[in-house]
Amino acid sequence: MAEFNLESLPLNDRPTYDLLTKAKTVAVFQLESRGMQGMLKDAKPDRFEDIIALVALYRPGPMDLIPDFCKRKHGERFDYPDPRTEGILSETYGIMVYQEQVMQMAQVVGGYSLGGADLLRRAMGKKKPEEMAEHRLIFREGAAKNGLLAEKADEIFDLMEKFAGYGFNKSHAAAYALLAYQTAYLKAHHPAAFIAANMSLAMDDTDKIKVLVEDALEICKLTLLPPDINQSDYRFTPVGEPPSVSKKPVTQIRYGLGAVRGAGQNAIEAIVEERKKRPFTDLFDFCQRIDRRLANRRTIEALIRAGAFDCFGVDRAVLLASVSLAMEAAEQAEAAANQNSLFGGEDSDLVAPPEYVKVPPWSEKQKLIEEKAALGLYLSGHMFNAYASEARHFARTRLAVLEPSREPKWIAGIIAGMRPQMTQRGRIVIVTLDDGSATLDVTVFGELYESYRSLFKEDEFLAVQGKVSEDRFTGGMRVTADNVLDIAGVRMRLGKALQMVLPAKSTPASIADVLSAHRSEEGLPVVVQCALSGCECALRFGDDWRVAPTDALKQVLVEKLGATDVRVEYGA
Repeated sequence: MAEFNLESLPLNDRPTYDLLTKAKTVAVFQLESRGMQGMLKDAKPDRFEDIIALVALYRPGPMDLIPDFCKRKHGERFDYPDPRTEGILSETYGIMVYQEQVMQMAQVVGGYSLGGADLLRRAMGKKKPEEMAEHRLIFREGAAKNGLLAEKADEIFDLMEKFAGYGFNKSHAAAYALLAYQTAYLKAHHPAAFIAANMSLAMDDTDKIKVLVEDALEICKLTLLPPDINQSDYRFTPVGEPPSVSKKPVTQIRYGLGAVRGAGQNAIEAIVEERKKRPFTDLFDFCQRIDRRLANRRTIEALIRAGAFDCFGVDRAVLLASVSLAMEAAEQAEAAANQNSLFGGEDSDLVAPPEYVKVPPWSEKQKLIEEKAALGLYLSGHMFNAYASEARHFARTRLAVLEPSREPKWIAGIIAGMRPQMTQRGRIVIVTLDDGSATLDVTVFGELYESYRSLFKEDEFLAVQGKVSEDRFTGGMRVTADNVLDIAGVRMRLGKALQMVLPAKSTPASIADVLSAHRSEEGLPVVVQCALSGCECALRFGDDWRVAPTDALKQVLVEKLGATDVRVEYGA
């Protein structure tokens, strides 16, 4: 395969224009903002000249002309200021976009020389009345020689003056457009390598990484492989053979260890260098072989939380609890090796690796919380997954497919972030919800926030009732909260009963012992499915035994009573 050269890319590549017209432009130079994406969807560029014009138009001032540009491109009729200007303005559909067009208009219509046209452009940019008055007379005289009446000449001059105030230098716009096209080409034809490179550039910017991860999974349909102490490099890397070796497309990206919070570059590069000798076999082998001056306890714990040691098949909670032991064992092994070297001992005399510390495994929720602390995002799953099936009973629409509604509706998600703001109406808090399909900013006014402050915790479930409307600034949806509930509040307000299946060994005393700490007059009645004397039956506890249906209660029912199918019954 010939050496890849950006400068030799064809400027009429169909997959590249398909990517642009569909606005799949995250990480594409100059074209990744929401506004740019909306403009691309409307304009549907199909030639390089369109990209140049759009780059020049997307600025304060000429931005107002974008709708006209798009409509004219797609067939709306328009007239040129003068028939002689068609050759100048045809590529921008009769709209003056570039400074060069203003200068050419002065030459063709007003009879200016090239130098005089440049002086006119400068005068229009400075907006000095006395200079403009002089040039207006010069333009009239030149236009008269070309058969134009003074009134028509003034009309064209006024139009030129208006556009000259914000006309963009075409050569600059073309340079930006070329970079935009080249990055779009790379994304269209080599998405894994392109996204991996951008992720590597953004390793210190969690918000940017989140956007790129979403784009990789949802838009580019790539697979993101988790960080792996035996597979990952410092940077994000495409997994597969390069185009020079294989025509098979690369569709996987391996997460870079450098994006793990608390893992420094020197430490990771030392780990990767040691791994070249042979793969690490377990945590104890890892701690024994690495340079512990570079990869300290903090680094190892961060890598464990990120899932980089999952390849050893040991729960992350166990790994984390065993770090101190592993590092002590490594120091003992090093001391023993030095002693054997000094006194001529055998390798068999070295200290044998200890056993992992035995601790309960993390719950899925705890695992994801720790993972997010290390990576800044959920990677192996999503916190909302634990509530997704239950949420369908009251929040029937996922955030990705929300539409404006006249009536308040319930939505739900995990709190991904909160930021306070001051407005003319007072203090508000913007709460970002994430349900795994999309994120959504919810406006919560100060009074409501203060009344339910305890519910607003990052990584916790929140249900919001409010009207959905279009956000003209972002192009997405927005919700203003009228009411908020945590998961227990939703269950108590909208649920009918807490149901569970208990094993036959359960006794009334053991059940009462667990439920007593969670009793609540405002809670849900309890219904137990169990087998007694070989018969299956349903027992409904009295109203004195109503309980608050929290996640903590569900967990203790499983752990202490062996309950299965613990769920809230909702109405139709």
